[in-house]
Amino acid sequence: MVTRVLLGLILLVAGLLKLACMWDWIHMDWLWSQPWTEYLLPVCLIYISCGLISGGVTHDRDQWLQRPIPSSEEGKRICCSVRYGGDEYVYRGETFHGASLDAVCGGIRLDLRGAVISEDEEIDIHTCMGGVELFVPESVNVVVKSRCFFGGVGNHTARVVGQHVPTLHIIADNFFGGVDIKN
Repeated sequence: MVTRVLLGLILLVAGLLKLACMWDWIHMDWLWSQPWTEYLLPVCLIYISCGLISGGVTHDRDQWLQRPIPSSEEGKRICCSVRYGGDEYVYRGETFHGASLDAVCGGIRLDLRGAVISEDEEIDIHTCMGGVELFVPESVNVVVKSRCFFGGVGNHTARVVGQHVPTLHIIADNFFGGVDIKN
C-alpha cells in the first residue's frame, strides 16, 4: 500500500506542476517541451495518481482494523464511530440489539451474518465522505429509510417471507457517503 500511495503522490505532483506551467504560475517549459504533453499528460497523470491513491487505501484488506464489538452503558445498542480510517466489527453468535454507526472520511464494515437477531432492530447510520458496508443474515428482512446528499444506499438483500421474520430498520443520513447492504 505504501508504494502505491507514494507513486500516486509523485504522479499527482507531476500533474499539478504541469497545470501550474500551463496556467503560467511557474515556468518549467524545458520539462514539458513535447506537444502531446500539453493536455493529455496532466489528465492522465492526475487520473492515474487518484486511482493509485484511492486503490491503495480502499482495496487493501489489512486496512480494516478488526475491533471488539462495542456496547453502550445498558449493554444493548452498540455505538461505532470512525474518523479517517476503517473498522470492522464481526458478530460470532452474539445477540444483536441495534446500532448507531458514524463514519466521517472513513468506513465501517459491520458483519451481522453470525449474529442472533430474534426481534425487529434499528440501525442508525450517519456518513460524511465515508461509507458503511453492512452484511446481514439471510433470515431477516431489511427496510431502508434514507436521506442522502450526493450519496446513496444500496440494498442488495433478499426478501424473506414468513410470519415471524425479524426486520432490520436501517435509517441512513448520507452526505457525500454511502451504505451498501448485502447478505
